[in-house]
Amino acid sequence: MTNEHQSAVLEFPPAKPATMAAAMYDKLCYHTDAWDVAQDLANGIAGIVVIDTRSFEHYCAGHIPGAISLPHKEMTPERLAGLDNTLVYITYCDGIGCNGSTKGAWKLASAGLQVKELLGGLDFWRRDQHLIETGEQQGSLINAEPVACGC
Repeated sequence: MTNEHQSAVLEFPPAKPATMAAAMYDKLCYHTDAWDVAQDLANGIAGIVVIDTRSFEHYCAGHIPGAISLPHKEMTPERLAGLDNTLVYITYCDGIGCNGSTKGAWKLASAGLQVKELLGGLDFWRRDQHLIETGEQQGSLINAEPVACGC
């Protein structure tokens, strides 16, 4: 019995292992996920700053504890000039249907700052059942009980 169907997966061959390893490394340099950010915030890692790129009203309705509000529409060269270029900034917005975090990451990087984008934004943060802060207060995850990661 022969298989008459062609593989949709194998229609395009996989990259060579070294090429794939380099591409996945690059992806990890561009993005981070909710669990990694939550771990760093809970452990008080000082080298990162999480930025909510949505409007201040959306920030107050619910944001990642420890995140600062800096809407991408307000990221002017003058405002970004005051940021510490030794830190890594993590941008997020509502989720994969919103490109506010991408616009924020672009503006930060264009200003010479180190940045990563949070995969899935606040949507994936909530799906992973991490804590949410409401109101104007920044909040904190320091010493928070971590959510178990299934990977």
